[in-house]
Amino acid sequence: MSLTDWIVLAVTLLSIVTYGIWKSGRSKNIDQYIAGDRSLPWYHIGLSVMATQASAITFLSAPGQAYSDGMRFVQFYFGLPLAMIVLCITFVPIFHKLKVYTAYEFLEQRFDLKTRVLTATLFLIQRGLSTAITIYAPAIILSGILHINTTYTTLFIGGLVLFYTVYGGAKAVSYTQLLQMSVIFTGMFMAACCVVWLLPDNTGFIKAIKIAGNMGRMNIIDWKFDPDNRYNIWSGVIGGFFLQLSYFGTDQSQVGRYLTGSSVAQSRLGLIMNGLIKIPMQFLILLIGVLTFTFYQFNRPPVFFNNYEVEQVKRSPYAAEFNKLETDYQNAFENKRDLAEQLNTVLSSNNKPAITVAKAALKDAEIQMNNIRDKAIDIIKQRSGNQNVNDTNYVFLTFVTHYLPKGLIGLLIAIIFLASMGSTASGISALASTTVVDVYKRIFYKGATDRQYVNATRLATVFWGIVCIGMALYANKIGNLLEAVNLLGSYIYGTILGVFIVAFYFKKVSATAVFVAAVITEAIICLMGYYEAVAYLWLNAIGCIGVVIFAWLLNFIISKDKLYISES
Repeated sequence: MSLTDWIVLAVTLLSIVTYGIWKSGRSKNIDQYIAGDRSLPWYHIGLSVMATQASAITFLSAPGQAYSDGMRFVQFYFGLPLAMIVLCITFVPIFHKLKVYTAYEFLEQRFDLKTRVLTATLFLIQRGLSTAITIYAPAIILSGILHINTTYTTLFIGGLVLFYTVYGGAKAVSYTQLLQMSVIFTGMFMAACCVVWLLPDNTGFIKAIKIAGNMGRMNIIDWKFDPDNRYNIWSGVIGGFFLQLSYFGTDQSQVGRYLTGSSVAQSRLGLIMNGLIKIPMQFLILLIGVLTFTFYQFNRPPVFFNNYEVEQVKRSPYAAEFNKLETDYQNAFENKRDLAEQLNTVLSSNNKPAITVAKAALKDAEIQMNNIRDKAIDIIKQRSGNQNVNDTNYVFLTFVTHYLPKGLIGLLIAIIFLASMGSTASGISALASTTVVDVYKRIFYKGATDRQYVNATRLATVFWGIVCIGMALYANKIGNLLEAVNLLGSYIYGTILGVFIVAFYFKKVSATAVFVAAVITEAIICLMGYYEAVAYLWLNAIGCIGVVIFAWLLNFIISKDKLYISES
């Protein structure tokens, strides 16, 4: 990056962190620190909810996902609007009425302590691992820019977020997220414009979309029902609904955001805003990845997008073999570029037979390039010893750093940092508040003062920050970060959601029945996930429905046994 980019990056980051700390002030009690004094308006809540979900993973991995797999990932969000409606009707008014700090407090009031602790523990496991992934995402960027190991950049990013989260609490997180999303929307729009501007003169936006569509990247909706297919309309609407409902309704990193609302109406408006904007936003982010794919039909992509791994190979005994493959890749690309230009030309003529021939030839050329690329990746795996090598997280980063104008590069890198900081701060804050409210305050130290609870929450924030940073150091082994974080959530969210559904709608089910049902269901979900019995989005629906069915059956058995004993 140029000096201009470094200045833009530094000024943007420091300004937003300083603004968040200044606006939040020093929290004097636990209500201010955890719930932001329950005083924030709807637009704060809406942007904060979006910023919590839209981590660096979204802006780093989503374009790479679309580059390699097309637009079909957008179906993942199709269940979101329906989930927002259910949340506004059921979850929000209950949480506000009870004035809880965490979602799990309600479960003790409805059931008992062991159910509250079980769900809080499941959340801590899931959110701890997910937050580690969000810390690792921007560390990739710094590593790629500075050409150093991600260990050092992970420590730096984690430490920066931890600082303002510990100091300002929920308000600092919310105020920084408000400004973050404003900068993010502006920067991503500018990036999309730049991708189109950098295309050949005879290739505008419409032609770029047509080329991508002919290469199988505009696969927005898949109507075919297939439980093994990760992304289709059915898994998105049904599985996605259960995942989004659990994420926004039971995950403290999100519940904590709308609990800061000044009223039920403000919290509802914030969630509705998220439901209306999220799908178009995600569509546009994926579309940037598709446009980047079209751009690389006319401009040679690297054989592997992670330049750090490439540099390591070129310093190893595998260098000669790898360099030979790079030469072959260059030759294959020159042939492919000529074919891409042919397809671009015939698309203007609307000559369908000619388009079909040109498309088939271009696809064959792509297969040839991918075969060479696969051989190069095998060499990288041999050198690193990591069999899960994946470079989709680096596709958009490579494009940004190599082709965008000075200043905008720094702004887009800042955007990815900001997204990570917002999501990571929310995650660490939620982990700390759950630990203090659901474990420390409830079980170990009930009679402490507000000041003691605030200090305990700060210590818990530091603890979880260190834990998440430690786990982030091993995140390079999990492949595409966007899929990984949703896959991880699908193992746990369905079970937690099932417990809440029973709590809300099955008033006669006992605490013991729902507790045992949750344990049994979670074991089944883990086995199904391990053996990949179905596509991961379906685990959310299966987990939720499983808890409800098992809880009802167990409650029926327990009630029958009690009746039998009483009659005896």
